[in-house]
Amino acid sequence: MSAAIAPLAVPARFARPDFVWGVATASFQIEGSTRADGRLTSIWDTFSATPGKVLHGDTGEPGCDHYRRWESDVELIAALGVDAYRLSIAWPRVLREDGSLNPAGIGFYQRLLDRLGERGVQRYVTLYHWDLPQHLQDRGGWLNRETAYRFADYADRMARALHGRVSAWMTLNEPWCSAFLGHGNGHHAPGLAEPRFATQAMHHLLLGHGLALPALRAADPGAACGIVANVGRGTTDGASDADRDAAHLYEVMHNAWVLDPLFAGRYPADLQRLWPGSEPLVLDGDMAVITRPVDFLGINYYFRSNLRSNGAGRFVDVPLPGVERTQMGWEVYPQGLEDLLRGFKAAYPNLPPVFITENGMASDDRVADGRVDDAQRISYLERHFAAVARAADAGVDVRGYFVWSLMDNFEWAFGYERRFGLVHVDYATQQRTLKNSARAFQAFLAARSR
Repeated sequence: MSAAIAPLAVPARFARPDFVWGVATASFQIEGSTRADGRLTSIWDTFSATPGKVLHGDTGEPGCDHYRRWESDVELIAALGVDAYRLSIAWPRVLREDGSLNPAGIGFYQRLLDRLGERGVQRYVTLYHWDLPQHLQDRGGWLNRETAYRFADYADRMARALHGRVSAWMTLNEPWCSAFLGHGNGHHAPGLAEPRFATQAMHHLLLGHGLALPALRAADPGAACGIVANVGRGTTDGASDADRDAAHLYEVMHNAWVLDPLFAGRYPADLQRLWPGSEPLVLDGDMAVITRPVDFLGINYYFRSNLRSNGAGRFVDVPLPGVERTQMGWEVYPQGLEDLLRGFKAAYPNLPPVFITENGMASDDRVADGRVDDAQRISYLERHFAAVARAADAGVDVRGYFVWSLMDNFEWAFGYERRFGLVHVDYATQQRTLKNSARAFQAFLAARSR
C-alpha cells in the first residue's frame, strides 16, 4: 500500500466553498490529432515543423493524445476533486476556412463539456490560446486588423454552439506572449521579430477581445466573460536611479502594456522609451472597444526577473545567484505575486475580481516505483497560495486558483522536455501517473469537501 500524502497547505480563506479550485490546459499542448476530422493547420503546426524552432524538433504530435483519450482524462479531473477545469478551444479544429462550423470539431468540445458538467466540474473556456489558423496568418495574422473581426466572429459561433455548457469565457490567453514572443523576438509562432509588429499585433489582439465581448454576452448570457494576462515582477539589486528605472520599464513592458489599455484606456507612454517609433495604428473608437468591462481578470504568474540599466535607457536581465529556480531556469519568488496583485489594485480602481488562472512550475520529474516525488512543486504551490492570501487580506478580490498544469504537455518552444504537470505523462505509452503534488492537492480538496 502506498504511503499517504499530506494535503497541500492552503490558507483558510481559500478553503471556503465559494472559492474555485481548478487545473488548466491548452488545446495545442495536449490534444494531438492535429490532422484529424478536418482540423486545419495552425501557426504552431507550421512553426514547430520548422527546423530549429522547437527543442528536439518536437511538434504538437502526440501531445497527450487528449483528443482520443478525453473520456479517461475527464475521469482523472473529476477524481482529483477540483471545482473547475480551464481548457481552450482549437480555432482550427472548429471552423473551416470559409468560417463555417466543422461539425466533428465542435462535436468534440460539446461532448467534452457535457461530460465535465455531468461530473460536476465547472468549465472555464479560453477561446484563443495561441493556435491561430494558418490561413489567417497567410493574410497577415494579428498584424491584419481583419483578424480581430474574424476573432469576434469565431467567438460568436462558439458561444452559440456551446451555449449553456460554459461557466466562464476567456477571450485571450496571455496576449503579451502572442504579441512579443510571436512578433517581437520570434521565440513563438509565427516567429516574427520586430517591435512595431509586436505593438500592432497587441492592439489587434486587444481589439479582438473587446469586439468579442458583446457577442459572447448576447449568445451565452449565463456565462461570465474575462481575459487572461501573464504578468512578471521586476526588481533590481542595483543602487542607481537608472537601475530602478530599468525595473520599472520591465513591468511597463510585461504588465502595463496589457493592463493599461484594458483598464485605463491607453497604452503606457514609457513603452516608447523601449521601442521608439513603434506606436500602433489606433483608430477612433478602438480604445472604447478595448475597455469594455469584463467580469474577471485572469492572472498568470511564474517568476521574478532582476533588472539593471544597460546604460542606454533600457533594461537587461541579470540573474541573481544562489536563488531557487525551476527546470525553466525561472526564479521562485512567491512574494512577486503578492506585490503585483496589490499594485494592480492600487493602479486600477476598476480592477475586476481576479482569478489566478495559471501558476505552477516545471521540474525534471521521473516515475520511480509508480510514484513521482515532486516535493519542490508542493512547496512552490503552498508558498504561492500564501502570497495570494496575503494579497487577498490586503483587499484584492481573488475568486479562484487554477494550477498549471493538469498534466505534462507540449511546452511550446521547449517541446516535451519541460514538465509542468500535476500528472506525469509518459509520451511513448500515454500512461498518466499522479505526482505527489496531485495527490496532495487531491487530499486538500477531499478534506475541504467534508
